[in-house]
Amino acid sequence: MASLQSSSVIGSVAYSSSYCSRRGTTRATINMPKLRTGGLSLRLPARDLVQEVLDMGAGLSAATTSHVEKKYESSTNRNSPSLGSNVSDPMVIAKLHTIMEAVADRVEMHQNIGEQRDNWNSLLLTSINAITLTAATMAGIAATSVGGPLLALKTSSTLTYLAATGMLVVMNQIQPSQLVEEQRNAARLFKQLHGRIQTTLSSGNPTSSDVEDAMKKVLALDKAYPLPLIGVMLEKFPETVEPAVWWPQHRQRQEKPIKRRDGNGWSVELEEEMREVVGVLKRKDTEDYLRLGKIALKVNKILSISGPLLTGIAACGTAFMGSSHGSWSAMVGVVAGAMASVVNTMEHGGQVGMVFEMYRSNAGFFRLMEETIESNLNERDVDRRENGELFEMKVALHLGRSLSGLKNLAAASSYSSFEKGEAIEEFASKLF
Repeated sequence: MASLQSSSVIGSVAYSSSYCSRRGTTRATINMPKLRTGGLSLRLPARDLVQEVLDMGAGLSAATTSHVEKKYESSTNRNSPSLGSNVSDPMVIAKLHTIMEAVADRVEMHQNIGEQRDNWNSLLLTSINAITLTAATMAGIAATSVGGPLLALKTSSTLTYLAATGMLVVMNQIQPSQLVEEQRNAARLFKQLHGRIQTTLSSGNPTSSDVEDAMKKVLALDKAYPLPLIGVMLEKFPETVEPAVWWPQHRQRQEKPIKRRDGNGWSVELEEEMREVVGVLKRKDTEDYLRLGKIALKVNKILSISGPLLTGIAACGTAFMGSSHGSWSAMVGVVAGAMASVVNTMEHGGQVGMVFEMYRSNAGFFRLMEETIESNLNERDVDRRENGELFEMKVALHLGRSLSGLKNLAAASSYSSFEKGEAIEEFASKLF
């Protein structure tokens, strides 16, 4: 009888649990049969059995909840460092904005000073030519005069020639047209740096190395194109012609074992192509512009010496007017003055100093390309280089070529070197 009652209790519990699970509720109802008081009581075992079932369900629910919470916490802890690493440092951004403001200010300064020095060139050229021609006219009139007018005219002509000589010496020393070209280059390069800083801020995660790199570039540009004239002005007549340098020196990378030569857009073929391009730049473009720069410098030196020399000769000629060699003195004064005006116009009107600075800057542009390519090639770890495909496109754009044109240039250079044993005649740049 006791076994029958126990089985009925268990059956009732199972039926209630299955019924509740079908109904989707969390309540459990237990219908206990009425038992006789005189017999063996099974209430306590039934209650213990029900409590055990309920405890098992609560334990299973708690275990499942704990497992889900631990999984969520572990995934959160895993993801939180990556999210934090993508957040830019506010101090780095603030420093880059400060540098960008300074660069914008320098662009404005170089543009304003460039306009001012361009005015110097035109005004000094016009004024000195007018003074020289006035002195030559007075010398010609004095040659036909006698007495008091002769003395007044020759004295005025001599003093005017001396003033023109002094002004020419100063003007030839500072070379206003060359100063203007320096300021143009500086404004262009500072604008370029300003755009690069904007790109760094807008597309990417700027770091402290970006701040350091921007600072070095600003200081290198300040050194390459100084604003003052006294003390730090660039040498206008250097002993040797060197390319302009406006970038910080590339750090020499330590030689390391070659890990791999492909990946990150690089391949063995691309490395060989870049080496051939560097060879063409060195042999043709840089050397040619340095050669042209030397020619422009020689012409500028000759004209810079000839102008003041001719005005000085004209002043001496007018000083001896009225003596026994009066006719020859008058001729020397007039002719030398006219020739000085022509020479001055050729030098400063033709802006020979600007041409020299342009050739020097172009040679510097090619030198920068050489160093940039070699710096990437010397980095043995391709993952630390610039992306190869992007870098190839940048080189092609700087040289005014298409990607296929750049490959053809490298192939022609390689063929000329190994097959014919001579350098290619073609220049790397198509722009200038």
